[in-house]
Amino acid sequence: MLGRMRIARFIAGDQTQPRYAFVQTDKNDGKDYLVALDGYPLSGAEVKPTGERIAVDSDGVRLLAPIIPSKVFGLAKNYQKHAEYMAGGVWESPVPPEQMMIFSKPSTAVIGPDDPIVYPSWSHDLNYEPEVAVIIGRIAHNVSSEDAMKYVLGYTCVNDVTARDAQKGDPMWTRAKGFDSACPLGPWIQTELDYKDAHISFSLNGEPVEDATGTTANLIHSIPDQIAFISSFSTLLPGDVIMTGTPWATGSLKPGDETVVTIEGIGSLRNVVVAEQ
Repeated sequence: MLGRMRIARFIAGDQTQPRYAFVQTDKNDGKDYLVALDGYPLSGAEVKPTGERIAVDSDGVRLLAPIIPSKVFGLAKNYQKHAEYMAGGVWESPVPPEQMMIFSKPSTAVIGPDDPIVYPSWSHDLNYEPEVAVIIGRIAHNVSSEDAMKYVLGYTCVNDVTARDAQKGDPMWTRAKGFDSACPLGPWIQTELDYKDAHISFSLNGEPVEDATGTTANLIHSIPDQIAFISSFSTLLPGDVIMTGTPWATGSLKPGDETVVTIEGIGSLRNVVVAEQ
């Protein structure tokens, strides 16, 4: 086990090859620093610090999506408040089904902190959905709920950006959920979190959106149950992502909007919406 730490993926200066780092907060100046690593934390091999230490806010440093997964799974109707909010729109009933509603996003939907969310030209109702994302750390196939958390590397923030109008018209949600830039992830992976009561908040253009807040304490299907169910039909690989559900209301976005997803115990994920060119 890695213990409690933050794992980031970044580029700095003239480099073009992404690298990994542990993120440490300096006790003297209170700033976050990247402690560069010589390996890949999900390879199974030992990773060691190179001795290079870079301030996160240094010029030329860019945090990337902390992982590029082979696949991203998401859960719909996994909070009662969200199910009630969506009733009469995408869904007819405010009652969540007994079995989990699973959808997926391709890896090409993933972007990182400060990367632009590109508003598709074919949509007229783009929505935000702040959520806790689980990052798988070991191959998981048909695991039990009791053992599920042994397969978790950590957690990060995710914005399950959705073209709501396309979701209403496309029964499989592939276009609505899977377009390029529809899965902002970051800013890093936090290896330890109170996943049973992780607090989610969201701000739009600097203003808190109160009805987008929530806590994983209100999940209908718990995180261990989600991992167990998904691994029963699809082998989860290291780096794969599970978006655990959005807690309450969502809202529309427009080009120029600044979105910030914050998970207490992890940090904040910022992105700005731009029009498709």
